[in-house]
Amino acid sequence: METILYVIGGIILGFILAFFLKGYIDKKRSESIINNAFKKADDILLKAKNEAKSIIGIAEKEGESIKKEKILQAKEKFLELKEKHEKHILEREKNITEMEKRAKEKETLLSMELAQNKKLQAELTQKEKLFSEKLAFLEKKQEEVQKTHQNQLELLEKISGYSVEEAKNELVESLKQDAKAEAMKYIQETMEEAKLAAQKEAKKIVITTIQRIGTEEAIENTVTTFHLESDEIKGRIIGREGRNIRAIEAATGVEIIVDDTPESILLSGFDPIRREIARLSLHKLVTDGRIHPARIEEVVKKTEKQLEQEIIEIGKRTIIDLGIHSLHPELVKAVGRMKYRSSYGQNLLQHSREVAKICSIMAAELGLNPKIAKRAGLLHDIGKIPTEETEVPHALLGMQWAERYGESPDVVNAIGAHHDEIEMTSLYAPIVQVADAISGARPGARRQILESYLKRLKELEQIAFGFPGVQKAYAIQAGRELRVIVKSEQVSDEQAKQLSFEITQKIQTEMTYPGQVKVTVIRETRAVNIAK
Repeated sequence: METILYVIGGIILGFILAFFLKGYIDKKRSESIINNAFKKADDILLKAKNEAKSIIGIAEKEGESIKKEKILQAKEKFLELKEKHEKHILEREKNITEMEKRAKEKETLLSMELAQNKKLQAELTQKEKLFSEKLAFLEKKQEEVQKTHQNQLELLEKISGYSVEEAKNELVESLKQDAKAEAMKYIQETMEEAKLAAQKEAKKIVITTIQRIGTEEAIENTVTTFHLESDEIKGRIIGREGRNIRAIEAATGVEIIVDDTPESILLSGFDPIRREIARLSLHKLVTDGRIHPARIEEVVKKTEKQLEQEIIEIGKRTIIDLGIHSLHPELVKAVGRMKYRSSYGQNLLQHSREVAKICSIMAAELGLNPKIAKRAGLLHDIGKIPTEETEVPHALLGMQWAERYGESPDVVNAIGAHHDEIEMTSLYAPIVQVADAISGARPGARRQILESYLKRLKELEQIAFGFPGVQKAYAIQAGRELRVIVKSEQVSDEQAKQLSFEITQKIQTEMTYPGQVKVTVIRETRAVNIAK
């Protein structure tokens, strides 16, 4: 047991001794390492000091050389700047010398001008003095002239029996009359020259236009004749106790006149479309042979639909013939309905086609767009085909339709202004107006009612009698010329020209007429003696 304790104690003691021995050995080793490190550091430090001394030496040498070089450069720069400064000073001194020289010259000139101004001022003072003397002399003379003038006026008043104001008024009135006569003469001459030039050009355009179109005359009446193969068919058309003829009249709105005229009956009505429906319906009934009220109503309805389609086809063919495109379907239909309308006995479609062609040619002659003019000419009278009664003038109604269906402003204005209901805003409006007058006024185009014709002639003469000095007035050449005979003692030659002008102006503003009216004023002086 003790032995084990001794062994354990010895082991422990050995461990302790080994621990302390290891620490001592490590300490010695560390000191050795530190010493070696210090030695190496000393060597490196020494080496570094030597290299630093070497570098410093080299740097000192290079610094000296750079310093010397910079000093040389600075000296050169200083010399260069000094040279420039001296040159600048020399130039400045030279400029100052020149400025002093110019200043002396200006001073000399100013002195000379000052002396000259003094001389001129002296002359001006002398002239002012002379002017004052002359002005005083003139004032004195003016007073003398005024006194003389006053004396003369007083003498004239005594001689003439007029006061100054009365004489002045008389002179002014005389000058007014002379000026008015001269002005009227100048206006008349100017207007005559302008009219001659305008008439020459207008006649050229109108003649060219009329020569290039073919006119067709189609007079529409209020009666259509329906031809029959035999008089036996008249009885079948009349029917038992007249029921068939009453059914036809009720369905078509046309009066059927059956008289003694062989192989024909008359269809009477103011609406050409109704007359056409009645004619076509009668043709189908007679051809078919079945004529009774039920069949009549059926045939009339079918005919109405067929005629409506035919109207559309007529409108399409018309616009194709005239080369008009993109027309609204309602306007195409309106153009087709023109075939069955008349204006003063002139077929409306034929009239509108004629106006369209005239407008196209005139627009081309004037350098305008012929397509727009042709379009406006074709549509100018569409307001004459309403299906119901209206109080709106046909030009305004047509304008409203054209505007509603997308026509251009030029076309709309031309339609509305061709009878002067609205103001003309483009050149197409007067072209349509002139073309409408040409188409309607040519011989054979329209039929006029005798009463309206006589009324227009009477109105022309009454307008002439409304002016003072008119003795007689005659409307001749179918109302295209008005001859006015005036009293020679009341109307002078100059006043006759003025009277002619005033009558034409009044006719233009107060009357509606086709074409032109020529006003001729006749003034003559007759000297009559009788030998006995």
